[in-house]
Amino acid sequence: MARGENGADGVRLDYEFIVDTVPQGARILDLGCGEGTLLKMLVDRKGVRGTGIEIVEERVYEAVEKGLTVHHGDFYEGLAYYPDDSFDYVVLSQTLQQALDTVAVLTESLRVGHFLVASFPNFAHWKARLQLLFTGRAPVTKALPYQWYDTPNVHSLSIEDFRAFTREQGINIVRQFYQGKRGRVRMWPNLRAGYGVFVLQNAPSPE
Repeated sequence: MARGENGADGVRLDYEFIVDTVPQGARILDLGCGEGTLLKMLVDRKGVRGTGIEIVEERVYEAVEKGLTVHHGDFYEGLAYYPDDSFDYVVLSQTLQQALDTVAVLTESLRVGHFLVASFPNFAHWKARLQLLFTGRAPVTKALPYQWYDTPNVHSLSIEDFRAFTREQGINIVRQFYQGKRGRVRMWPNLRAGYGVFVLQNAPSPE
């Protein structure tokens, strides 16, 4: 999985944004939670009631050793076990681009959670564009550290792709955060940001 840039304290900046976004004591489902780093931060700092789903067995063991509740399995299949509105926030931290069926995963996440936090590497970052232009090969950058033949990323999306997708699907963007090498990006994020982080909510049904 791609890794975000770290802040001065060594913590991923998208993690800091997510921790800042989630309210105290919220119910959290972290999909593709890895070894539980983000979930542990949320438990320690915000006192959340957190659950994770992770497909790599060794990472599940690491998360459980941290005192976390993490289930082993595919996160899309795991979503089906939860009734509507089971969580306040569902988190997809740099795992969205690995989902086989993006629409189904987002639909199910917004069914079981009031809000969805999704972050992903921006394939339209200027370094990726230049590599493709001048070398004619699939780009490899810090945000996209894999070769084309061993990448876990199923989908290649940009920040603008995701914005357009949410409009088409009738999903509201509640908050957004764009992350670059030196911190938050506020201008031209589709060109300058290595990662995008979005807080999403279903649009209200027309009366």
